[in-house]
Amino acid sequence: MNERDVQEIVKQVVAKLQLSDQPASSMQGVFSDMNEAIEAAKASQKIVRAMTMDARERVIENIRKKTIENAETLARMAVEETGMGNVGHKILKHQLVAEKTPGTEDITTEALSGDRGLTLVERGPFGVIGAITPCTNPSETVICNTIGMFAGGNTVVFNCHPAAVKTSNFAVDMINRASVEAGGPTNICVSMDKPTMASSDTMLKHKDIHLIAATGGPGVVTTVLSSGKRGIGAGAGNPPALVDETADVRKAAQDIINGCTFDNNLPCIAEKEVVAVASVIDELMNYMVEEQGCYLASKEVQDKLAATVLTPKGLNRKCVGRSAKVLLSMVGIEVSDDIRCIIFEGEKEHPLIKNELMMPILGIVRATDFEDAVEKCLILEEGNRHSAHIHSKNVDHLTRYAKAMDTAILVKNAPSYAALGFGGESICTFTIASRTGEGLTSAKTFTKARRCVMSDSLCIR
Repeated sequence: MNERDVQEIVKQVVAKLQLSDQPASSMQGVFSDMNEAIEAAKASQKIVRAMTMDARERVIENIRKKTIENAETLARMAVEETGMGNVGHKILKHQLVAEKTPGTEDITTEALSGDRGLTLVERGPFGVIGAITPCTNPSETVICNTIGMFAGGNTVVFNCHPAAVKTSNFAVDMINRASVEAGGPTNICVSMDKPTMASSDTMLKHKDIHLIAATGGPGVVTTVLSSGKRGIGAGAGNPPALVDETADVRKAAQDIINGCTFDNNLPCIAEKEVVAVASVIDELMNYMVEEQGCYLASKEVQDKLAATVLTPKGLNRKCVGRSAKVLLSMVGIEVSDDIRCIIFEGEKEHPLIKNELMMPILGIVRATDFEDAVEKCLILEEGNRHSAHIHSKNVDHLTRYAKAMDTAILVKNAPSYAALGFGGESICTFTIASRTGEGLTSAKTFTKARRCVMSDSLCIR
């Protein structure tokens, strides 16, 4: 590497640092008033709607490029701002968003022809979409949603989580700069410099917002679905992982811990608890401790953890997305960096099992047989119909579990993140609408069907 190359790298790093520190007033797409933000997005949507699909795709390609270039910056900003997650894993998540979020290729036309002519069913934009984003995946959700919504001809107004506003707004600014650089308009996505409940309420009630997409907890999804507008709700999960007597137990242990510890268990699809049949549970836990860096918590440690991570009002936010080492240090136990996850065996009613924690604490429930395991998984999933996982070589078991759980995502014999394209054939999205039925959202999700009928013509059969 020569001196010129070194200077160029330094120049790029300094530019990123300066951009991450810039005031909101200089950031493209960041506003102090929600009504102004919506007006700006509305003006840009008129331009976006007139753009060809090729022109939209050029913008999306540049967003992908800028996301990869800024992946480390965004990852570090998110961890620093929220205190949650793992920088290395967040870098991977941004790369995944850039590479596997569907763009304009997801917008397809259906043609029906017959003796009476030709009918086309095409996808059209809603216009300006309102979106609420979480602090767990702040920039990933902004980027993923914008790519899909813009591909469909929309612009988007974000009311981001206040705990991750700096990271989210960095992503908004980056996206708009990428759009302008590729020949598109600015304000294809907009946000607030100081998002509040009041700004969210303004967005939900605004006459020019016809579709709301909410990614977050059950409370925010309920609010959106009560707005009187079309809503896409990506809510809670608490996904169980079932291990039966036919599973490759060693691989199951590896896959479960890899999925559970990814970004310190922040993804909503991550394994939150395990139900294993009695004949394999001891072997499974042994592999987890001996080979996968797990700490086996005693009853005393479990009680201390429960008192620390759970409060009368719910989760202790200071514990969400923290590493196993940090969580153990909170209860007076010091371990090495090799410890990835805290495990224990408990009943399904255990507070660290029945509550969705979003931290690398994994309770393991003993089942007498497969049928008992399925029943316990159903109870633990609590009817969210979000995600579930299973490790089994029995095709009948795989089929019965899938039908019983009826979730938007079901991962078989792999870590949970295979559902998002890591080691699995899947698109990437961080808005998984289990509650409203869309499942893994993509560009097509953010469009509406338009039917064009030509009677007695254009059929050439």
